[in-house]
Amino acid sequence: MGMPEGPLLSKQGDVIIGGAFSIHSKINQPPMTFMEKPEPITCSSINFREFRFAQTMIFAIEEINNSSSLLPNVSIGYKIYDSCGSTLLSIRLAMALMNGQDLTVGESCTGQSAVHAIIGESESSSSIVLSRTTGPFKIPVISHFATCACLSNRKEFPSFFRTIPSDYYQSRALAKLVKHFGWTWVGTVRSDNDYGNNGMTTFVEAAKREGICIEYSEAIQRTNSHERIASVVEIIRMGTARVLVAFLAQSEMEVLLEEAILQNVTGLQWIGSESWITARHLATRRTARIISGAIGFTIRRSKIPGLKDYLLKVNPLKNISSSILREFWETAFQCQLPEKGNAKSMRLCSGSEDLTELKNPYTDVSELRISNNVYKAVYTVAHAMQNLLECTDGQYPTEGRECILKDSRGPGQVLHYLQDVNFTMPSGEKVYFDQDGNPAARYELVNWQKNAAEDTVFVTVGEYDATLPEGKQFAMNNVNIVWAGNNNSKPSSVCSDSCLPGYRQAVIRGRPVCCFSCVKCAEGEVSSKMDSTECTKCPLEYWSNKDHSGCIQKRMEFLSFTENMGIILTTFSLAGACFTIIVAVVFTCFIDTPLVKASNTELSFLLLFSLTLCFLCSLTFIGQPSDWSCRLRHTAFGITFALCLSCILSKTMTVVMAFKASVPGAGVPQCSLPLQRLSVLCCTLLQVIICALWIALAPPVPYKNMTNFTDKIILECDLGSAVGFWAVLGYIGLLAALCFILAFLARELPDNFNEAKFITFSMLIFCAVWITFIPAYVSSPGKFTVAVEIFAMLASSFGLLFCIFLPKCYIILFKPDKNTKKHVMGKAHMKSL
Repeated sequence: MGMPEGPLLSKQGDVIIGGAFSIHSKINQPPMTFMEKPEPITCSSINFREFRFAQTMIFAIEEINNSSSLLPNVSIGYKIYDSCGSTLLSIRLAMALMNGQDLTVGESCTGQSAVHAIIGESESSSSIVLSRTTGPFKIPVISHFATCACLSNRKEFPSFFRTIPSDYYQSRALAKLVKHFGWTWVGTVRSDNDYGNNGMTTFVEAAKREGICIEYSEAIQRTNSHERIASVVEIIRMGTARVLVAFLAQSEMEVLLEEAILQNVTGLQWIGSESWITARHLATRRTARIISGAIGFTIRRSKIPGLKDYLLKVNPLKNISSSILREFWETAFQCQLPEKGNAKSMRLCSGSEDLTELKNPYTDVSELRISNNVYKAVYTVAHAMQNLLECTDGQYPTEGRECILKDSRGPGQVLHYLQDVNFTMPSGEKVYFDQDGNPAARYELVNWQKNAAEDTVFVTVGEYDATLPEGKQFAMNNVNIVWAGNNNSKPSSVCSDSCLPGYRQAVIRGRPVCCFSCVKCAEGEVSSKMDSTECTKCPLEYWSNKDHSGCIQKRMEFLSFTENMGIILTTFSLAGACFTIIVAVVFTCFIDTPLVKASNTELSFLLLFSLTLCFLCSLTFIGQPSDWSCRLRHTAFGITFALCLSCILSKTMTVVMAFKASVPGAGVPQCSLPLQRLSVLCCTLLQVIICALWIALAPPVPYKNMTNFTDKIILECDLGSAVGFWAVLGYIGLLAALCFILAFLARELPDNFNEAKFITFSMLIFCAVWITFIPAYVSSPGKFTVAVEIFAMLASSFGLLFCIFLPKCYIILFKPDKNTKKHVMGKAHMKSL
């Protein structure tokens, strides 16, 4: 039909409210030749839902006119225009609503707007055009369906209000919804206009904060070519994301859904914006296999008493001159009303057809959401006018505000009072605006489910209230959700599978952060949660368990009596002590024999005693280190070995003195006995002083070594003072070196019994053991350090025991014929003759 010059629906009154709706969804724009006046723009394809919005506006106005409490004695009129969903026509109707439709020639101007307020538009882009046009003239615009967050900018749109929440809240709610269900990999499609672009921008920002990644983001317009729509659907079909966020106006959703049906795009979980998520005409059996289980936020549903009866009473015969009523009737019943000269190509309408028999968006009042916004918008204007009239009478209902008293009740006056409206609808809903002209943001989460008749119904499964504190805004109801697909299980939409505990996410270069590989935590690091972005190091005394999901206490390691190495070393230690005691017993039993007497009995028994202590002191190095064991082991080692070597040193000097005597067989001079004892005492006492200073100044203490090994703790004795340790060891080395030198000088003594020769061999073994001990001690890790030290002690002790005493015991026990004074001193005696 052609675009009418005047309003589609109008009525005169004391106060005029303008209406702007997209009653037609298609527009045919004539070519521009710029040579003649262009032909009128034509619109087609009536939108039953938008026509219901217009009729709801008229119903609300008639209800107020019949009210005795709200605006008594004041009649409200209306002028409703059709924008056909075109921003071009939005400018035209804005000018018409401000100035009137008549084209006049003259210089006179009334200076008054034709309307006091405007209800509309249904789209954000059209509302932006309308508000920018009327804003400078302070004509308030109250939209029922424009949700673009950009309209909250008071500098650009000072006269804009709306009864539907801003997309700023809806987009954030959608991001929280996606996060709630664990979807981190989604695709998006939006309307390529202010509504879709601004809404999707906010969603993407909120999704990024929630850790959600976008695989693709496409934009479409209902006027796009089929090829463009098909390419977008192809991208959706080939994508790996199983969740699609569709921030679309109804018109774009219709064309996208048609193409999705043609390409058989199934298995997607659709998440919808409030624009289409409760659009009944989209929820058909034909579309069910494509979009079943859709979920999304919408404004709360309400009931408007008397609206359904009013809608069903609309009839073109009541207003024969109304072209829109005629078109509505003919389109709804697929017939043609009688008119002079009309063709007979269609069946004729009588005008008495029953609207109750129809099932279309006009007669469907089961989901009164946007219609309720239109209803509330009319009432906000009425309450603003009421406050204005009461203020004119000197009684402003709201305290703390000054009245603006002027002779006329123009749009600027209405705008002033519209900002402060605060009233309660008959349904109990409170209506008010914030400083940006927005209402309170409250949404219902609806899910597309099938009833027993296999028809799609919108079931409320949750709520979102932006007025509540963060963390309490989103809540789910105890209602089962129907998901997309045949198995009705919640779909999974992730770029990469979740990383188990013990692994961390590693970003793949060139891919979004949601696309990652799972890398096992390094040794000593753990991750206890799913999808950990990093592994945390265990405390020093802890280590990662087998699967790196938690920290366990490190294994304490020390040379114990129960392990194999400890048992072996303990056995050798006790065996050495036993052998030494056996030698002492043998010497005691044969104490009066020449061989034992020639061995310097006192020093031999003292040497055997010290060797026994040397074998036994190695036991202090086995077991868990403690304060007393750490101090005892090193001091016992130093003193016993110093005593042992002092005895050998004194014994070597005695042997030399004995065999260098002028009279062979005279024995050890009596004056040397005190000297022997004094030398042993002095040499040993010096080591005792060194150990005492070490213990007093910096004693060895138990220490947990965590540096040599990462997975275990080595319990060892910290030396306290390395100087003290090496002083003790150096002093022992000094005594051993003196013993070796003296024994070496006595190598020319008689061969029958040359004790110096055996001492020389024992000192060679002793020095070799302790020289090799040093590098082995420094390089051995953990408990092997202690084992090396014990081995050196045992090896050197066995060397001394066997080299010095084993030959004597062999002669005493197995060669008694050689245990005579003649044999012992025979060779020396022969040399003296």
